Amino acid sequence: MTISNDDDLARLTETGRIVAETLRAMGKALEPGMTTGELDRIGRDLLDRAGARSAPQTTYGFPGATCISVNEEIAHGVPGPRRIERGDLVNIDVSAEKNGFFADTGASFAVPPVDSAVERLCRDGRRAMWTGLRQVGAGKPIAGIGRAIGAFARRNGYSLVENLASHGVGLSLHEAPIEIATWPNPSERRIMNEGLVFTVEPFLSLGAKWAESGDDEWTLFAQPRALTVQYEHTVVATRNGPLIMTMPGS
Repeated sequence: MTISNDDDLARLTETGRIVAETLRAMGKALEPGMTTGELDRIGRDLLDRAGARSAPQTTYGFPGATCISVNEEIAHGVPGPRRIERGDLVNIDVSAEKNGFFADTGASFAVPPVDSAVERLCRDGRRAMWTGLRQVGAGKPIAGIGRAIGAFARRNGYSLVENLASHGVGLSLHEAPIEIATWPNPSERRIMNEGLVFTVEPFLSLGAKWAESGDDEWTLFAQPRALTVQYEHTVVATRNGPLIMTMPGS
């Protein structure tokens, strides 16, 4: 999607605010002993109240309103009876549609107590995302995002999952430009046009390089098994840099 008028920007902003506030509320509600299904119901209720629809559910028939992945699961985890324990690393991914406009966001949360390596991984996962976001702007190369995040990961001793990419979003959950690498990709030649809407969502890891399927048709696991975090914003490329759509209100 390319934003071309104020009305479209206002609608995208509304959906972006809804998913951001839903993610923030779910993160605050997260506590040991609750199930991922209970956490998902909090997200579903918030989306319903805001008049939004779960994007993975309506687009792909995903069995939850949100994706909740724990520890060895790194993406597309199905909410259900799994209990969240102290020390778990939980990723929450919230995407929704309202009035025909889609936005997508996500974050990883460490459930205390956790050791310093996990705290550092979460901190640096956010830093990696912002490193990529700073490369966003009209007329700039898409490849700059992956180059910057790759350099950050190398400097700090992390790996990046290289088969889970960022993507276009706006009029659908996944659209052109597809397969935006958050790792160095020498073959990437595309340029960000003004108003382009897409996600920036690196998967930073303590050793994983790939995501692989598990026993169900949805959940993806780190390969090799290693703790991995994901942080994600929906962004619009402008002449003044990135315009972030998925920030919660004050």
